[in-house]
Amino acid sequence: MSAVTTVTSQAAGVVHFSEIFGVDSDALDAYGAFDISLINDLPLFVDPFLLFTSDKPDYQRLHAEIIRYLKFLRDRSVAGEVDDGLLDAWFTFREVRQNWFGFSKVGNGGSGLGEEFGRALNRSLNSIFRSFGDETVTNGSHLEKLCLIKDGVGRDNISDFTTTLIKEFLLDYTQTFARTYVAPEHRRVFNVEKVRFDYDTRSWVRGKYELPAYHCDFVLLTPKDLLTKDEIWINRPELLGRVEEIAEALPNQTLRAQVSQYFHGQLSKKPTDEEVRTARAATLERFPELIEHYIRSKEDTGDQAESVSTQKVRWAETAFIDDIKALRKKLADWTAFYETEGSTLEEARERVLFLKDVIENKDGYRVFYHDGKPINREDHLHLLYRLTWFGTSLDVNREVNNGRGPADYKVSRGARSGTIVEFKLASNSKLKQNLEKQAEIYQRASDAPHALKVILYFTEREHDRVSAILGELKIADSPDVLLIDARRDNKPSASNA
Repeated sequence: MSAVTTVTSQAAGVVHFSEIFGVDSDALDAYGAFDISLINDLPLFVDPFLLFTSDKPDYQRLHAEIIRYLKFLRDRSVAGEVDDGLLDAWFTFREVRQNWFGFSKVGNGGSGLGEEFGRALNRSLNSIFRSFGDETVTNGSHLEKLCLIKDGVGRDNISDFTTTLIKEFLLDYTQTFARTYVAPEHRRVFNVEKVRFDYDTRSWVRGKYELPAYHCDFVLLTPKDLLTKDEIWINRPELLGRVEEIAEALPNQTLRAQVSQYFHGQLSKKPTDEEVRTARAATLERFPELIEHYIRSKEDTGDQAESVSTQKVRWAETAFIDDIKALRKKLADWTAFYETEGSTLEEARERVLFLKDVIENKDGYRVFYHDGKPINREDHLHLLYRLTWFGTSLDVNREVNNGRGPADYKVSRGARSGTIVEFKLASNSKLKQNLEKQAEIYQRASDAPHALKVILYFTEREHDRVSAILGELKIADSPDVLLIDARRDNKPSASNA
C-alpha cells in the first residue's frame, strides 16, 4: 500500500486550495469550484434558493431532497415523536467545516446547528410551519422560511443546514475533481459521517470517499453557482424592511386591515426606529401569512438571484483570491517578509510596517476598494494581516478571548512572551475609546507585555480626525501606534509607479 502524505504546511504565504494542492487554478475555475482559503473561513454562504431556481436537474433534485427531509421532520414533530435522543439525531448537526465558508474568526471551526437550533426547529414545525411542504401561496417550499419568523437563525445557519443536506453531492463533486487533479499522495480515503439519510431506518448513513487531505482532515469543494455573499436571496432583514409593503399588497382586504391595525397599534405617535422594527417582528409572528407572500415575491423575481450571487461571488474572488495573491507577491518580492524573526513585538511591528509600505507605496491599497468605494469592515484588514503571518514560527492567535472580550491578535513565542495587535478603521465611531482602553485591557488580561495599535484611513479628513485623537491621548509619537494611508487620491497611477 502506497504512503499517503497529508498536507500540513506549505511555503510561506501559500493559502489557497489551488496553491496548496498544486492544482492549476484555471482547471478549478473550469470545474466551477471556488478556490477556497485553507487558513480562514471566507464570508460566503450556500444559498438554497440557487438550487430551487436553477435549471440544472441535479440542483433541482437536491432541492427536492432538502424539502423531503424537512417534511419528514415536520411529520415527526406534529406526531409528537421527537424525544431528546431523536432531537439530537435528526434536528442537530455539526458544522460542515471542511468547505471553509462562514463566520469563523479562526480557522474553519464554527458552532454548527446545536440543541437550541434543533428545539426551535422542532417547535416551529409543530406550530407556525405545520403546513410546511403543502404551501398554497408560493410556487414551492423553501428551507429559508425557517429563518424568517425570529431572529437568531441567519444565513450561516441556513447555509450550514443546506450544506449538511447536500453533503453527498459535495463529496462526489470533490472526489471527482480530486481523482483527476490532486496528486495521489495528497489524497486519502475518509469515513464521512451523515452522508445521506435512510428513510427506511430513519438514520444517517456514513460513506467512504477519496478526498484531498489537509491537516489530517478532508477538504470539500463547492460550486460557485451555489454561493452568495452577504444575505441569501430569501432573508429576514429584507423581510423586516418590507413588512408594510407586503401587507399593503395582500389580496385579502380583511387581512390587510387586520395587519395594518395590529402593526400601527404598537407604535407611539413618534416611533423610534427600534419601535418600528419591534412592531414589524411582532406583526410577522402574529400574521405568518406575510412570510408566504414575501417568499412568493422573491420567487417572482428569482431570475435575478443567480446574476446577483454571481456578482457577489466574483467580488469575493477578487477580494479574497486575486487581490490577496497580488498583495502576497508584492510582500514576498520586496522583502524577506516571510523569513522575518525577532522578538514578538519587533516582528509584529515589522510586519505591520511591511504591510504599510506595500499599501502606501506599491499599490497594495487597491485591495481595500470595491467599485471605487473603500471597505467599511475591519475584518478585511484582519484577514490580510493574518495572511502576512502564514508560515511564521510564532503562535498567532486571532480573536483571542481572555475574559475581557476578544482581541484581534495575540502574537507569542512561549508562554511568557506576547504582543497584542489591535486593528481599527479610522471611521470607527468608538476609535478614541478603543485607543484609550482596549489594547491595554486585553494586554493585562492575557499577560502580553506589549500592545500595537494599527489604524487604516481612506481620506485626509479621516487622517486629521485620527491625528487629533492621538494628540488628545498624548500618543501621537508612540512607536506602538501605526497609521496606514489607504487613500487613492495621493497615490501615483499604476503606469507612473
